[in-house]
Amino acid sequence: MGNPTGMFHLILGHDQNVISANGLGGTSLVNSNVFLEAEEDILKMGYWPPEIRDDPAGLNKYYQKVRDVLEPEPYPETWPRLKKMEVFNEQAKTLGLQDKLRRVPLTTRFRDGANSCGVNMSASTLAGQEITGVNDGSKTSTLVTYIADAWNWGAEMFCKCEVRYIEKVQDARGGYLIHFAYHGKGRSRFAAGDVYGDLMWVHAKEAVFLGAGSIGTTEILLRSKQMGLRMSDWVGRGMTGNGDILAFGHNCEVEVNALGNPNQDPSNPVGPTITSAIDNRKGHENPLNGYVIQDGTMPQAFSEILPCILDMMPGSRAYEMSLLGRTQAVMGHWKKRLFGSNLKHGPLGNTQVFLIMSHDGNQATLRLKDDKLFLEFQGVGKSDRVKKFSALLEKATASVGGTLALTPFYNFMSEQMITAHPLGGAPMSHDNTGANGATNHLGQVFIGNNTAETHPGLIVTDGALIPGSIGVNPLATIAALAERTVEAYAKDNGLVISEEKNGVLDLFGEPARQPKDRCPLTTFNGKASKGAPNRAEMSRSKSVEFTELMSGFIHRTQLDMVVDKKTVYESAFRAAKGRGEIGRLLVSVSVFNDYELENESQPSGMFTGTFVCPTIQGSPFMIAQGDFGLFKKDQEATGTSRLTYEGDMVGTNGRRLHFCGYKVVDASVSLSPLQMWRSTTTLYVTITERATHKTTRIADDNEGILDENNLSSYQDVPISVREKLVASGILRLRLKDLVSEMMTLSPLGRDVLSKAKNMTRFLTFASKSVSHLLTPLAPLEYTDERAVLYVNHTPLTQTVTVISEDGIETRLHMWEPNPNAVATDSSGAPVKIENLFMIPGSSVDHQIFALPTIPFNAVNYFTRAGYRVWVTVHRICQLESTHRQPWTTYDSRLDLKACYEHIRRTNGTGKIYTIAHCMGSVAFSCGLLDGTIPSEWVSGITCSQVFMNPIWSTLNMIKSTSPLALDKVYKSIFGDWFEIGSSTQDPWSQKLLNQLLRLHPERRDEMCNNAACHRTTLVYGRCWSHSNLNEATHRNIDRFLGGCSMHLTNLLKQMGSRGEVSTNEPEYTELTTPENIERLRGLPFLFFVGGNNAVISPRATEATYERLIDKFGISAGLLGGSIQYRRRVVPGYGHLDCWMGRNAWRDVYPFVREEIDRVVRDNLAGKRELQ
Repeated sequence: MGNPTGMFHLILGHDQNVISANGLGGTSLVNSNVFLEAEEDILKMGYWPPEIRDDPAGLNKYYQKVRDVLEPEPYPETWPRLKKMEVFNEQAKTLGLQDKLRRVPLTTRFRDGANSCGVNMSASTLAGQEITGVNDGSKTSTLVTYIADAWNWGAEMFCKCEVRYIEKVQDARGGYLIHFAYHGKGRSRFAAGDVYGDLMWVHAKEAVFLGAGSIGTTEILLRSKQMGLRMSDWVGRGMTGNGDILAFGHNCEVEVNALGNPNQDPSNPVGPTITSAIDNRKGHENPLNGYVIQDGTMPQAFSEILPCILDMMPGSRAYEMSLLGRTQAVMGHWKKRLFGSNLKHGPLGNTQVFLIMSHDGNQATLRLKDDKLFLEFQGVGKSDRVKKFSALLEKATASVGGTLALTPFYNFMSEQMITAHPLGGAPMSHDNTGANGATNHLGQVFIGNNTAETHPGLIVTDGALIPGSIGVNPLATIAALAERTVEAYAKDNGLVISEEKNGVLDLFGEPARQPKDRCPLTTFNGKASKGAPNRAEMSRSKSVEFTELMSGFIHRTQLDMVVDKKTVYESAFRAAKGRGEIGRLLVSVSVFNDYELENESQPSGMFTGTFVCPTIQGSPFMIAQGDFGLFKKDQEATGTSRLTYEGDMVGTNGRRLHFCGYKVVDASVSLSPLQMWRSTTTLYVTITERATHKTTRIADDNEGILDENNLSSYQDVPISVREKLVASGILRLRLKDLVSEMMTLSPLGRDVLSKAKNMTRFLTFASKSVSHLLTPLAPLEYTDERAVLYVNHTPLTQTVTVISEDGIETRLHMWEPNPNAVATDSSGAPVKIENLFMIPGSSVDHQIFALPTIPFNAVNYFTRAGYRVWVTVHRICQLESTHRQPWTTYDSRLDLKACYEHIRRTNGTGKIYTIAHCMGSVAFSCGLLDGTIPSEWVSGITCSQVFMNPIWSTLNMIKSTSPLALDKVYKSIFGDWFEIGSSTQDPWSQKLLNQLLRLHPERRDEMCNNAACHRTTLVYGRCWSHSNLNEATHRNIDRFLGGCSMHLTNLLKQMGSRGEVSTNEPEYTELTTPENIERLRGLPFLFFVGGNNAVISPRATEATYERLIDKFGISAGLLGGSIQYRRRVVPGYGHLDCWMGRNAWRDVYPFVREEIDRVVRDNLAGKRELQ
């Protein structure tokens, strides 16, 4: 009975019950501090092993070692007189045992100062509260001695960890796995099976010393035996209650003052729990007839309930009382009822406590029944021993006019007794074999019956190894035997136990020696844990804790993850579900303070827990101090926040994997509570393992292009070259588990106010997720006018001004490849540098190809592929010299011609491969079709989104064919120029337009609150799938897009309505005549378009593709019949994100490069022969 993490536990047994304690320090936290050695006559009994019974004095040096640590001393003669002590002294005389009376040595401090281990202690306040765990700083427990000393020498302490069983490691690692249930952070709110089913563990490589107490150690060994650890059948046998008898002298006629009181009268203190003992252990023919009677105190916590219990219990008196005595007893009883139980001379003030230790045999057993303890003592309370001591105590109690009352269990539960000193359960064998005990004389656990062989390094060091009752408080004997076993282990393993003393310890500071770094705070792929530098500080700044349980299906695979997309996880989830590959994650999360919550570069907290997936070898896995991120802004996807769970985990077989899970909250939850629920309860999981050798995880089409030594620079690389994908899938948080999770949410703090502040901060921060739900109503975002630090500044090699034949100046930028960082050919030599001409669309400039907000842009990619990249900024681009001028795509063809002329003039007259995007491609088609740009200058063309057949998307087509000419309306109100950029300083008319653009129809998952993005959508349509843009690109979009004139939009409207490129107004002459198309004969074309393009319909490239095939055939009119026309639709991409997307390096650039290499590297252009 009792809270698993509470201090007191009551174990109800058959005929005898046990009270024990939990905590860092065990029962020493609540014992009565008595330090008495076992009598040598007891140690000579036949149930002890020969090493002890033949030389009981051999324990003396270990008693002394313990004495040096615990520093016991009797209650000082010079300290205040104690009423309970005086009463007990008189009773000893009544019993004729005054010569046996002594002040017992106590491990209570009676002076201020550091103890033997360097912990500062205080002198006892004589409150009598030691057995409740209420410590006034004077209690010399294990916590302030052995444990504090171990901490200072580098030991690590873990609380709330209930060890369940021990498993022997069968592989080459050796040692033992200690499986434990972690009771932290409300895990018990989930089903009990989750606490005791989702066990954690630690790998003891050399040895395990069991010190969980007689009950705890025996329970662990019993369960370990059930789980397959071989040992003797004596485990769970040979237990004793140490002959304990607890009794009360109730309603005495003299003041006893044995009720603990932290605020006692200094002139009349309670005193230590026990101060005196009638030690009657010597002088008996049979040593087992010896006993000890000690005085005691009652905890103040019992002051309300104990009087009622004592009143209901039948009293026992040795002599008949006189009429006057009975009258006084009745008056005392009613005085207590009328005036309360805390009167100076009231029932509890006059109630005495006795504790007897004697000998009761060692026939008790402890076993597991339905995985619960079952303790069985046969006839303890009915024995002659109990009757004998009851008569003795009756006489003592009667001498002070009191009534003897044995423990409530004795009177209310069929004469059951209670003990605070259970011993045995893994007793030492009297012949050092498993036939007569569970351990040998050194506490080493036997591997079975009828053998002396033991499990190496599995050692019992507590009361469980004592083979019988010792008739006195066992503290000293247990500690001495522990010292003996540890000394023997050290000697056998060549270890030296240091005798060096500690200085005065600062228990709130750092130990003198740091713990060995068994699990460095770096991930196995070499990347430092984000929280590693400040882990200690963060641990002290925890604000909120909660526990979370998620379950689902995780698919084990031998394949690499191709891409980090939801569809991949969903496919893995379906495969795992079909195969029954169940996954389960139970974690306890500590959230740090508001600084770490707001700091995007630091984790929001840390988590510890278990991950179970039976199909993954090594399962279950334990995760310790993983990084938890709470609604961290996803810099890789605009308008997205993530809840992240990332950390290394270790399996029971020692296998070390990396767990990465995340929940995504993005624009898809806009105005949809149901989608919000799905997003916050769905965890996408990837599990990886360090590869045993370097393997290429990059697609073959990127080989030699990406820098494999700097993969961390590329966004969304799902697996590095040093990692191997093990499994992936989806875990979900069920509604009932969410309810349990909310019940575990608890604030931390020194007081109620700090707890309230921490909870408020946490809930305020967590509520930011609501902003995603209300995206359409959120305040508009404008570009920060301050300077921006870009992640990928791509410096130009050269910029030249080119002048078209109509006198317009434009820019031509060039990037020269680094000869030491280009792709290699089949012989390993660097490829030849070739020219590559790239044409951006309208309103943009070279930055769409040299985008500084993504780590790897198109210019980076193609220069590493061995191409000298030229990018024009023509007149309808974002160009200062032509800003706000009414130029069109048809006019821009002249700029493109001037660029070709410059490149040919400075780099030879060879053909040039060209990549043309959107309206730049339309301008290019105009130049080729009307002959302005000779096709002989071009080796091949990649057309991004459109070429000579501009066909708008459905929404743009509606706008262009609407009876209400939107371009004319805008021109009449705002003028001839539409600026995509916007700011809070705009005139009211533009601000009003920005607000009206909120109403522009858009898919829910594409909603945002960026003013520039809305304005781009108005004039061109949505130019990207938001999921493909990182936060930096989207936030600064108006730095990369300028504006456009209404003349251009009018021409685009005319061309789009007809689906053909044309000249300027007023003629709008179509250029796609058969004669003009003939000029395209022999040119290889690659057309590609984003599958989600909301600007231009995929039909635009399809129409051109079909027309060219109809005209020239699939071989473009070349002899040889090879395919020269290719077309691709890029799923998941829109328009500009095909170049500006965070993963365009992976999804788009490779197939473009493949086509360019085919045409240029295979020298197709030089071999062209026309039919």
